[in-house]
Amino acid sequence: MKKIFLLASTALLIISCGNKNKSVEEIVSSNNLEEIRQKKIELDGKQQEIADQLKVLSAKIKELDPLEKVPLVTTFLVEHDVFSHFVELQGNVKTDENIIIYSEFSGVMTNVYVRKGQKVVKGQALAKIDDGGLSKQVKQLQIQSDLAKTTYERQKRLWEQNIGSEIQYLQTKTSYESQLESINQLKQQIAKTIVKAPFSGTIDDVITEMGSVVTPNLTELFRIVNLNDMYIETEVPERYIGDVSKGKNVKVVFPILGIEMDAKVRETGNYINPANRSFKIEVAIPNKDNKIKPNLTAKLMINDYSNNEAVLVPLNIISENAEGEQYVYKVNEKKNGYAIANRVIIKTGKTQGDLIEVLEGLSDNDEVIQEGARSVSDGQKIQIAESEIKTAKSTKK
Repeated sequence: MKKIFLLASTALLIISCGNKNKSVEEIVSSNNLEEIRQKKIELDGKQQEIADQLKVLSAKIKELDPLEKVPLVTTFLVEHDVFSHFVELQGNVKTDENIIIYSEFSGVMTNVYVRKGQKVVKGQALAKIDDGGLSKQVKQLQIQSDLAKTTYERQKRLWEQNIGSEIQYLQTKTSYESQLESINQLKQQIAKTIVKAPFSGTIDDVITEMGSVVTPNLTELFRIVNLNDMYIETEVPERYIGDVSKGKNVKVVFPILGIEMDAKVRETGNYINPANRSFKIEVAIPNKDNKIKPNLTAKLMINDYSNNEAVLVPLNIISENAEGEQYVYKVNEKKNGYAIANRVIIKTGKTQGDLIEVLEGLSDNDEVIQEGARSVSDGQKIQIAESEIKTAKSTKK
């Protein structure tokens, strides 16, 4: 029995020694399950042995090298830069020349002279409504008016020659003037049978077709729009009343169209809405290619504050103490591969995007900690990563 065990052990030892000389690829390609298992056991043991050795080495390095306990940070240099703050608002495109034309006369619409999408000029005839015989009445009244005029003129000549009575002269004059007034009234009614464009623009919709019976002030006939005189209307919170005024520059963005343009505030409201404490403004916008339509949503960015000598830092490096004071860490005493982090109380102003203006506490060329700023403490030793020193704005890129 001992001889059998000895032979088996010897065989296993020979196989193991043979496996050490073989590569993993060779063992895998042999398809020998026992060899593959033995190789895996061997490699697992080596892996654990290496991991244990690495732990020992790392612990000793930390014990012997004090810089291993010092946090690694990145920094940037403070410098004066141009800072512009914008009030961001949302508004809707409007035009005062966007109306529905209603019928002013009752009858059948006998003719439609325009089609949808057609451009028209102010005063152009758009449609004709049957006048119900008013034109014939005008002709009859014109005949009576001509007779009344002749009678009046004769009576006037006689009266100027002191022939006849004054009452006869006044009766003929009144009769003639009454005829003229009747004709004028009928002509005014007939004029309403011709539907005209109130301003130059585009026929956006033909609502009532030819042959339809229309009713005054009830029947919608056309929608006409002028896309040239467009503007954006929005409401501005009252706290900006001193900053947003007529003539202010505005950057307008139409997200759906992917269009950006520069414009100006053309009108500011004189009334504060008590419901939301805001006032209205209008921003005129050009529309040469007619892509901008009424009721389109726009984003407005109004420059309410600028500083050509601003000190800027990223928002994410600012912390706050128990007293509510804001602070950052800047670098001092660079020496022997490390530096000292010093806490600096700052006073901040307006923000724009990821940057905030620092009004007090920092000066030009101060080196401020960025990455790692929230993991250091006042007076702590730090290591600064060896990289190109950037400014606040370049850290955003």
